[in-house]
Amino acid sequence: MNAPTGRRIRLAVVFGGRSSEHAISCVTAGSVLKALDRERYDVIPIGIAPDGRWVLEADDPDRHRITGPDQLPAVDADRASVTLSRTSTGAGVVVSEPSSPPRELGDVDVVFPLLHGPWGEDGTIQGMLEMAGVRYVGAGVLASAVSMDKAYMKVVLVAAGLPVLPWTTVTAREWETDPAAARARVAELGYPAFVKPARGGSSIGISKAHTADELDECIEAALLHDPKVLIEVSAEGAREVECGVLESLDGGVDTTVPAEIRITGDHEFYDFEAKYLPDEATALDVPADVPDEVATELRSLAAQAFLAVGCEGLARVDFFLMPDGSLVVNELNTMPGFTPLSMFPQMWAATGLDYPALVDRLIALALQRGTGLR
Repeated sequence: MNAPTGRRIRLAVVFGGRSSEHAISCVTAGSVLKALDRERYDVIPIGIAPDGRWVLEADDPDRHRITGPDQLPAVDADRASVTLSRTSTGAGVVVSEPSSPPRELGDVDVVFPLLHGPWGEDGTIQGMLEMAGVRYVGAGVLASAVSMDKAYMKVVLVAAGLPVLPWTTVTAREWETDPAAARARVAELGYPAFVKPARGGSSIGISKAHTADELDECIEAALLHDPKVLIEVSAEGAREVECGVLESLDGGVDTTVPAEIRITGDHEFYDFEAKYLPDEATALDVPADVPDEVATELRSLAAQAFLAVGCEGLARVDFFLMPDGSLVVNELNTMPGFTPLSMFPQMWAATGLDYPALVDRLIALALQRGTGLR
Protein backbone atom coordinates (compact mmCIF):
# COMPACT_ATOMS: atom_id res chain seq x y z
CA MET A 1 0.00 0.00 0.00
CA ASN A 2 1.73 3.19 -1.15
CA ALA A 3 0.80 6.82 -1.54
CA PRO A 4 0.11 7.91 -5.14
CA THR A 5 3.55 9.54 -5.48
CA GLY A 6 5.50 6.65 -3.97
CA ARG A 7 6.32 8.55 -0.80
CA ARG A 8 5.15 7.59 2.65
CA ILE A 9 1.41 7.86 3.14
CA ARG A 10 0.65 11.15 4.87
CA LEU A 11 -1.88 10.28 7.54
CA ALA A 12 -3.66 12.81 9.73
CA VAL A 13 -4.83 11.25 13.00
CA VAL A 14 -7.63 13.45 14.36
CA PHE A 15 -8.78 13.00 17.95
CA GLY A 16 -10.20 14.69 21.03
CA GLY A 17 -13.28 16.64 20.03
CA ARG A 18 -16.08 18.53 21.72
CA SER A 19 -18.11 15.60 23.02
CA SER A 20 -18.16 14.09 26.50
CA GLU A 21 -16.02 11.27 25.07
CA HIS A 22 -13.04 13.59 24.54
CA ALA A 23 -10.75 11.68 26.91
CA ILE A 24 -11.60 8.29 25.43
CA SER A 25 -10.85 9.62 21.95
CA CYS A 26 -7.41 10.70 23.19
CA VAL A 27 -6.77 7.23 24.61
CA THR A 28 -7.83 5.64 21.33
CA ALA A 29 -5.48 7.96 19.44
CA GLY A 30 -2.59 7.02 21.69
CA SER A 31 -3.09 3.36 20.85
CA VAL A 32 -3.24 4.01 17.11
CA LEU A 33 -0.21 6.33 17.15
CA LYS A 34 1.77 3.63 18.91
CA ALA A 35 0.78 0.97 16.35
CA LEU A 36 1.53 2.92 13.17
CA ASP A 37 4.55 1.88 11.12
CA ARG A 38 6.51 5.11 10.69
CA GLU A 39 8.35 3.72 7.67
CA ARG A 40 5.00 3.57 5.86
CA TYR A 41 3.19 6.55 7.34
CA ASP A 42 4.08 10.20 7.72
CA VAL A 43 1.86 10.94 10.72
CA ILE A 44 0.29 14.30 11.57
CA PRO A 45 -1.45 14.17 14.98
CA ILE A 46 -4.27 16.72 15.09
CA GLY A 47 -6.12 17.33 18.33
CA ILE A 48 -9.49 19.01 18.63
CA ALA A 49 -9.78 20.77 21.98
CA PRO A 50 -13.04 20.67 23.97
CA ASP A 51 -13.75 24.24 22.81
CA GLY A 52 -13.39 23.18 19.16
CA ARG A 53 -9.90 24.53 18.41
CA TRP A 54 -7.74 22.37 16.12
CA VAL A 55 -4.09 22.08 17.18
CA LEU A 56 -0.95 20.22 16.14
CA GLU A 57 -0.71 17.72 18.99
CA ALA A 58 2.22 15.76 20.35
CA ASP A 59 3.10 12.53 18.56
CA ASP A 60 3.46 10.87 21.95
CA PRO A 61 1.27 7.83 22.64
CA ASP A 62 2.11 7.83 26.35
CA ARG A 63 0.70 11.35 26.77
CA HIS A 64 -2.71 10.18 25.60
CA ARG A 65 -3.60 7.60 28.20
CA ILE A 66 -5.64 7.28 31.38
CA THR A 67 -3.42 7.26 34.45
CA GLY A 68 -6.18 7.26 37.10
CA PRO A 69 -9.86 8.05 37.78
CA ASP A 70 -9.15 11.79 37.92
CA GLN A 71 -6.31 11.83 35.40
CA LEU A 72 -7.93 11.66 32.00
CA PRO A 73 -6.01 12.84 28.91
CA ALA A 74 -7.03 15.93 27.00
CA VAL A 75 -5.91 17.85 23.95
CA ASP A 76 -3.59 20.77 24.77
CA ALA A 77 -5.46 23.77 23.37
CA ASP A 78 -2.39 26.00 23.75
CA ARG A 79 -0.44 24.22 21.02
CA ALA A 80 -0.06 25.63 17.49
CA SER A 81 -3.36 25.83 15.66
CA VAL A 82 -3.97 23.96 12.42
CA THR A 83 -6.43 24.23 9.58
CA LEU A 84 -7.37 21.83 6.83
CA SER A 85 -7.51 23.68 3.54
CA ARG A 86 -8.60 22.60 0.08
CA THR A 87 -5.77 22.48 -2.46
CA SER A 88 -5.62 21.73 -6.18
CA THR A 89 -4.65 18.14 -5.40
CA GLY A 90 -6.73 17.46 -2.28
CA ALA A 91 -6.41 18.93 1.20
CA GLY A 92 -3.43 20.32 3.05
CA VAL A 93 -2.60 21.09 6.67
CA VAL A 94 -1.53 24.63 7.59
CA VAL A 95 0.05 25.33 10.99
CA SER A 96 -0.25 28.79 12.54
CA GLU A 97 1.62 30.19 15.54
CA PRO A 98 1.42 33.76 16.88
CA SER A 99 5.15 34.41 16.52
CA SER A 100 5.69 33.10 12.99
CA PRO A 101 4.03 33.03 9.57
CA PRO A 102 1.77 30.07 8.68
CA ARG A 103 3.59 26.99 7.41
CA GLU A 104 2.24 24.22 5.25
CA LEU A 105 2.77 20.56 6.13
CA GLY A 106 1.71 19.41 2.68
CA ASP A 107 -1.25 17.49 1.34
CA VAL A 108 -2.91 14.80 3.42
CA ASP A 109 -3.58 11.45 1.75
CA VAL A 110 -6.03 10.16 4.31
CA VAL A 111 -7.55 11.14 7.65
CA PHE A 112 -8.12 8.72 10.52
CA PRO A 113 -10.89 10.44 12.55
CA LEU A 114 -10.66 8.81 15.97
CA LEU A 115 -13.51 10.86 17.38
CA HIS A 116 -16.24 9.40 19.54
CA GLY A 117 -19.68 10.90 20.06
CA PRO A 118 -21.26 14.09 18.66
CA TRP A 119 -19.20 16.45 16.49
CA GLY A 120 -17.09 13.59 15.27
CA GLU A 121 -18.70 10.18 15.05
CA ASP A 122 -22.06 11.61 13.97
CA GLY A 123 -21.30 12.63 10.39
CA THR A 124 -20.17 16.18 11.09
CA ILE A 125 -16.44 15.73 10.51
CA GLN A 126 -17.20 13.25 7.72
CA GLY A 127 -19.13 16.00 5.93
CA MET A 128 -16.27 18.42 6.41
CA LEU A 129 -13.78 15.93 5.00
CA GLU A 130 -16.07 15.28 2.02
CA MET A 131 -16.17 19.03 1.37
CA ALA A 132 -12.36 19.15 1.63
CA GLY A 133 -12.04 16.25 -0.79
CA VAL A 134 -9.85 14.13 1.47
CA ARG A 135 -10.23 10.40 2.03
CA TYR A 136 -11.00 9.22 5.54
CA VAL A 137 -11.35 6.03 7.53
CA GLY A 138 -14.80 4.76 8.42
CA ALA A 139 -18.45 5.35 7.62
CA GLY A 140 -19.76 8.23 5.56
CA VAL A 141 -22.04 11.08 6.58
CA LEU A 142 -25.42 9.33 6.62
CA ALA A 143 -24.30 6.04 8.18
CA SER A 144 -22.37 7.92 10.86
CA ALA A 145 -25.35 10.14 11.69
CA VAL A 146 -27.87 7.31 11.77
CA SER A 147 -25.66 5.06 13.90
CA MET A 148 -24.92 7.90 16.34
CA ASP A 149 -28.61 8.63 16.90
CA LYS A 150 -29.84 5.50 18.68
CA ALA A 151 -33.49 6.29 17.96
CA TYR A 152 -33.05 6.65 14.19
CA MET A 153 -30.74 3.64 14.19
CA LYS A 154 -33.58 1.56 15.61
CA VAL A 155 -35.95 2.84 12.94
CA VAL A 156 -33.55 1.76 10.20
CA LEU A 157 -32.90 -1.63 11.78
CA VAL A 158 -36.60 -2.33 12.22
CA ALA A 159 -37.21 -1.41 8.57
CA ALA A 160 -34.53 -3.96 7.63
CA GLY A 161 -36.30 -6.64 9.67
CA LEU A 162 -33.72 -6.78 12.46
CA PRO A 163 -34.73 -7.30 16.11
CA VAL A 164 -34.42 -4.41 18.59
CA LEU A 165 -35.74 -3.66 22.08
CA PRO A 166 -38.93 -1.57 22.45
CA TRP A 167 -38.15 2.11 22.99
CA THR A 168 -39.43 5.65 23.12
CA THR A 169 -37.77 9.06 22.91
CA VAL A 170 -38.16 12.19 25.00
CA THR A 171 -36.93 15.61 23.89
CA ALA A 172 -35.96 18.48 26.14
CA ARG A 173 -38.90 20.45 24.76
CA GLU A 174 -41.41 17.72 25.59
CA TRP A 175 -39.92 17.21 29.04
CA GLU A 176 -40.41 20.92 29.69
CA THR A 177 -43.92 21.22 28.22
CA ASP A 178 -45.58 17.82 28.73
CA PRO A 179 -43.61 15.50 31.01
CA ALA A 180 -46.75 13.53 31.84
CA ALA A 181 -46.96 12.24 28.27
CA ALA A 182 -43.35 11.05 28.44
CA ARG A 183 -43.94 9.32 31.75
CA ALA A 184 -47.02 7.60 30.33
CA ARG A 185 -45.10 6.21 27.34
CA VAL A 186 -42.39 4.84 29.59
CA ALA A 187 -45.03 3.26 31.83
CA GLU A 188 -46.34 1.41 28.76
CA LEU A 189 -42.84 0.08 28.10
CA GLY A 190 -42.53 -1.06 31.69
CA TYR A 191 -39.79 -1.02 34.30
CA PRO A 192 -36.89 -1.35 34.74
CA ALA A 193 -35.83 0.81 31.80
CA PHE A 194 -32.56 2.28 30.64
CA VAL A 195 -32.39 6.02 30.01
CA LYS A 196 -29.70 7.19 27.60
CA PRO A 197 -28.56 10.30 25.74
CA ALA A 198 -29.75 9.46 22.22
CA ARG A 199 -26.45 10.49 20.67
CA GLY A 200 -24.00 9.65 23.42
CA GLY A 201 -21.46 6.92 23.94
CA SER A 202 -19.06 5.29 26.40
CA SER A 203 -22.05 4.86 28.74
CA ILE A 204 -21.79 8.53 29.74
CA GLY A 205 -25.12 9.88 31.01
CA ILE A 206 -26.79 6.45 31.07
CA SER A 207 -28.76 5.31 34.10
CA LYS A 208 -31.29 2.65 34.97
CA ALA A 209 -34.76 3.57 36.19
CA HIS A 210 -35.93 0.65 38.31
CA THR A 211 -39.30 2.26 39.05
CA ALA A 212 -41.34 5.28 38.00
CA ASP A 213 -40.02 7.14 41.05
CA GLU A 214 -36.52 7.12 39.54
CA LEU A 215 -37.48 8.11 36.00
CA ASP A 216 -37.40 11.89 36.36
CA GLU A 217 -33.90 11.90 37.82
CA CYS A 218 -32.64 9.58 35.08
CA ILE A 219 -34.11 11.74 32.32
CA GLU A 220 -32.62 14.88 33.85
CA ALA A 221 -29.20 13.19 33.97
CA ALA A 222 -29.40 12.19 30.30
CA LEU A 223 -30.56 15.66 29.25
CA LEU A 224 -27.32 17.09 30.61
CA HIS A 225 -25.59 15.38 27.68
CA ASP A 226 -28.20 15.48 24.90
CA PRO A 227 -31.53 17.30 24.36
CA LYS A 228 -32.88 14.02 22.99
CA VAL A 229 -33.18 11.01 25.29
CA LEU A 230 -33.81 7.39 24.39
CA ILE A 231 -35.60 5.15 26.87
CA GLU A 232 -35.76 1.43 26.25
CA VAL A 233 -36.83 -1.72 27.99
CA SER A 234 -34.11 -3.26 30.13
CA ALA A 235 -32.93 -6.59 28.75
CA GLU A 236 -33.18 -8.32 32.11
CA GLY A 237 -31.12 -11.46 32.40
CA ALA A 238 -29.52 -10.95 28.99
CA ARG A 239 -25.86 -11.42 28.16
CA GLU A 240 -23.99 -8.60 26.37
CA VAL A 241 -22.26 -9.93 23.27
CA GLU A 242 -20.52 -8.07 20.46
CA CYS A 243 -19.24 -8.63 16.96
CA GLY A 244 -16.75 -6.69 14.86
CA VAL A 245 -17.47 -5.97 11.21
CA LEU A 246 -14.88 -4.92 8.64
CA GLU A 247 -15.04 -4.36 4.93
CA SER A 248 -12.74 -6.48 2.85
CA LEU A 249 -10.60 -4.94 0.14
CA ASP A 250 -12.60 -6.80 -2.52
CA GLY A 251 -15.88 -5.21 -1.41
CA GLY A 252 -17.16 -7.95 0.87
CA VAL A 253 -17.92 -7.87 4.58
CA ASP A 254 -16.01 -9.83 7.22
CA THR A 255 -17.04 -10.47 10.82
CA THR A 256 -15.24 -11.52 13.98
CA VAL A 257 -15.86 -14.26 16.44
CA PRO A 258 -18.34 -12.91 19.02
CA ALA A 259 -17.17 -11.71 22.41
CA GLU A 260 -18.95 -11.25 25.72
CA ILE A 261 -18.69 -8.61 28.42
CA ARG A 262 -19.23 -9.82 31.97
CA ILE A 263 -19.49 -7.41 34.87
CA THR A 264 -17.86 -9.09 37.85
CA GLY A 265 -17.59 -6.07 40.18
CA ASP A 266 -20.21 -3.90 41.86
CA HIS A 267 -21.53 -2.33 38.65
CA GLU A 268 -25.11 -3.08 37.69
CA PHE A 269 -24.33 -2.46 34.02
CA TYR A 270 -21.39 -1.71 31.70
CA ASP A 271 -20.86 1.92 32.73
CA PHE A 272 -17.93 4.26 32.05
CA GLU A 273 -15.82 3.10 35.00
CA ALA A 274 -16.29 -0.56 34.13
CA LYS A 275 -15.29 0.14 30.53
CA TYR A 276 -12.21 2.26 30.92
CA LEU A 277 -10.72 2.39 34.39
CA PRO A 278 -8.11 -0.34 34.78
CA ASP A 279 -8.89 -1.26 38.39
CA GLU A 280 -12.51 -2.12 37.65
CA ALA A 281 -13.59 -5.77 37.64
CA THR A 282 -14.79 -6.47 34.11
CA ALA A 283 -14.26 -9.75 32.28
CA LEU A 284 -14.04 -9.91 28.50
CA ASP A 285 -14.51 -13.35 27.00
CA VAL A 286 -13.02 -13.53 23.51
CA PRO A 287 -14.46 -15.60 21.98
CA ALA A 288 -17.77 -15.73 23.82
CA ASP A 289 -18.91 -19.04 25.22
CA VAL A 290 -22.01 -19.46 23.08
CA PRO A 291 -23.32 -22.34 20.95
CA ASP A 292 -22.03 -22.49 17.39
CA GLU A 293 -25.48 -21.78 15.97
CA VAL A 294 -25.78 -18.62 18.10
CA ALA A 295 -22.34 -17.41 16.97
CA THR A 296 -23.27 -18.02 13.34
CA GLU A 297 -26.56 -16.14 13.66
CA LEU A 298 -24.90 -13.28 15.53
CA ARG A 299 -22.26 -12.82 12.83
CA SER A 300 -24.95 -12.87 10.15
CA LEU A 301 -27.06 -10.27 11.97
CA ALA A 302 -23.99 -8.07 12.50
CA ALA A 303 -23.25 -8.05 8.77
CA GLN A 304 -26.92 -7.35 8.01
CA ALA A 305 -26.98 -4.42 10.44
CA PHE A 306 -23.74 -3.03 8.95
CA LEU A 307 -25.24 -3.11 5.45
CA ALA A 308 -28.68 -1.86 6.53
CA VAL A 309 -27.23 1.33 7.96
CA GLY A 310 -24.87 1.75 5.00
CA CYS A 311 -21.66 1.52 7.02
CA GLU A 312 -18.22 1.58 5.44
CA GLY A 313 -14.86 0.55 6.81
CA LEU A 314 -15.67 -0.76 10.25
CA ALA A 315 -18.30 -1.08 12.94
CA ARG A 316 -18.85 -2.88 16.19
CA VAL A 317 -22.35 -4.30 16.53
CA ASP A 318 -23.58 -4.87 20.08
CA PHE A 319 -26.22 -7.46 20.93
CA PHE A 320 -28.24 -8.78 23.83
CA LEU A 321 -28.41 -12.55 24.02
CA MET A 322 -31.77 -12.97 25.73
CA PRO A 323 -32.53 -15.71 28.29
CA ASP A 324 -34.64 -17.55 25.68
CA GLY A 325 -31.65 -17.70 23.31
CA SER A 326 -32.84 -14.99 20.91
CA LEU A 327 -30.60 -12.13 19.78
CA VAL A 328 -31.49 -8.44 19.84
CA VAL A 329 -29.39 -5.70 18.21
CA ASN A 330 -28.50 -3.09 20.81
CA GLU A 331 -26.49 -0.59 18.74
CA LEU A 332 -23.84 0.03 16.10
CA ASN A 333 -20.62 1.91 16.76
CA THR A 334 -19.05 3.26 13.57
CA MET A 335 -15.86 4.27 15.38
CA PRO A 336 -15.49 1.79 18.24
CA GLY A 337 -12.80 2.27 20.84
CA PHE A 338 -9.21 1.22 20.11
CA THR A 339 -8.01 1.40 23.69
CA PRO A 340 -6.05 -1.53 25.13
CA LEU A 341 -9.27 -2.65 26.86
CA SER A 342 -11.48 -2.27 23.80
CA MET A 343 -13.37 -5.21 22.41
CA PHE A 344 -13.09 -4.37 18.70
CA PRO A 345 -9.32 -4.97 18.33
CA GLN A 346 -9.47 -7.91 20.72
CA MET A 347 -12.16 -9.59 18.62
CA TRP A 348 -10.16 -9.09 15.44
CA ALA A 349 -7.01 -10.43 17.07
CA ALA A 350 -8.94 -13.55 18.09
CA THR A 351 -10.18 -13.84 14.50
CA GLY A 352 -6.66 -13.64 13.07
CA LEU A 353 -6.08 -9.92 12.40
CA ASP A 354 -3.69 -8.28 14.86
CA TYR A 355 -3.79 -4.62 15.87
CA PRO A 356 -1.22 -3.17 13.40
CA ALA A 357 -2.74 -5.18 10.53
CA LEU A 358 -6.21 -3.93 11.51
CA VAL A 359 -5.04 -0.31 11.40
CA ASP A 360 -3.31 -0.89 8.04
CA ARG A 361 -6.43 -2.43 6.55
CA LEU A 362 -8.64 0.46 7.63
CA ILE A 363 -6.25 2.94 6.03
CA ALA A 364 -6.04 0.84 2.87
CA LEU A 365 -9.85 0.77 2.64
CA ALA A 366 -9.98 4.55 3.01
CA LEU A 367 -7.35 5.07 0.30
CA GLN A 368 -9.23 2.71 -2.00
CA ARG A 369 -12.49 4.59 -1.52
CA GLY A 370 -12.90 8.07 -2.93
CA THR A 371 -14.91 10.93 -1.53
CA GLY A 372 -18.31 12.07 -2.77
CA LEU A 373 -21.29 9.94 -3.77
CA ARG A 374 -20.52 6.23 -4.03
